[in-house]
Amino acid sequence: MSFASVAPSPARKRMALTLAAVLAASGLATLSMPAQSEARPLEASCGNLPGKKVNESFLTSAEVVDSLRKIEKNSKGRLDLDVAGYTNNGKPIHTARVGEGDTVVFIESQIHGNEPHGTVALLEVLKTLTNDSKRSAEIRKAVTVVALPQLNGDGADLQQRQNSMTWADVVEDFPQLAGAPRAWNFNTANGGFDVNRDFHPDLDFVPQASDFPGNSASTGWYITPEARTSRDVYKALEQEFGTVDIFVDLHNQGPCYTDDALEDYSTLSISARFIADPTQFGDWPKFDYDASRRVNVAVYDALQGNNSPQSKVTLYPQNTNLPGTALGAFALRGSATILFETIGMTQTTAQKMNGQLAKQVETGLTAILDSVTDGTLDDIDPERYELIPERRNVPRN
Repeated sequence: MSFASVAPSPARKRMALTLAAVLAASGLATLSMPAQSEARPLEASCGNLPGKKVNESFLTSAEVVDSLRKIEKNSKGRLDLDVAGYTNNGKPIHTARVGEGDTVVFIESQIHGNEPHGTVALLEVLKTLTNDSKRSAEIRKAVTVVALPQLNGDGADLQQRQNSMTWADVVEDFPQLAGAPRAWNFNTANGGFDVNRDFHPDLDFVPQASDFPGNSASTGWYITPEARTSRDVYKALEQEFGTVDIFVDLHNQGPCYTDDALEDYSTLSISARFIADPTQFGDWPKFDYDASRRVNVAVYDALQGNNSPQSKVTLYPQNTNLPGTALGAFALRGSATILFETIGMTQTTAQKMNGQLAKQVETGLTAILDSVTDGTLDDIDPERYELIPERRNVPRN
């Protein structure tokens, strides 16, 4: 299936009117309030999540490397750890590979340095996949998992969204860009580029001066070493497997979102849609929107039930048009894609919520691997994606 407009479809509008009935018929629980002790009333001051702000619980780039080495050491040879590239400041970017299945799942975290929960969750998934359990052995047989934990280590250590790179650094790497206007995704205050606007569906793309400055509705250029590292890993997997079956990108968003019910905060938004019109960027016959929607539904289903805060999952805005993202570029090449947007960043999250938020992502990632292993992913009706509640801003008083 393809799509060619950003407007919500009539089908989505009709489905929203009958959401409760359809979910009940399918056995899927609707979103509900958590226990009274866990509920947080919607209010305008939601910018600060409850609890003391303690960023020591987030991992530095050195701590991520240490954690990966410990997992490798304890894996009994089940995890292969390699350096795939380096950040602009020379920090190593590692890939961790587990499993030998025919289906490959590529998972990337912290392309934005101040979005940390996905890295914690991804490390926990790697620990589980390398253990002695029967289930982990089943997953390893069915799936090959390739992880890029904390792609943007420079940004992580600075607790900023961007990497650490100047336009002069770019011109040094690409002399043909001398005299070109600076790329639009550079942040002057933080001194770096938004790495997740630097992707292009053509993995061999070479930037030229005429491509700049660009804008959010255009593709990227692979001018940052972090984006090139992700591309190189993806390209190698594509050469090995033919198609990278599933690509997962782990992010964080602000804390002030809810859904149409206006009952509680949404703790996670997900999405399968990143480009308004895929045909705008050429002929990409492997593009498979239904495959992406199935992956999203698998995650949504796994997070429902038990009156848990984890069930407060919403759909990220469906008018998103960001072809320069990793998700947009890799979707065009045929990967089923899913965006995780966990609430809270290093500036807003609180210590007592960090474990819950990371566990939520871990549960979602495990659901993807389970559905592939059990063969249930292909049985999911992609139209159920249209039933996921849409994300809304918390009303202001």
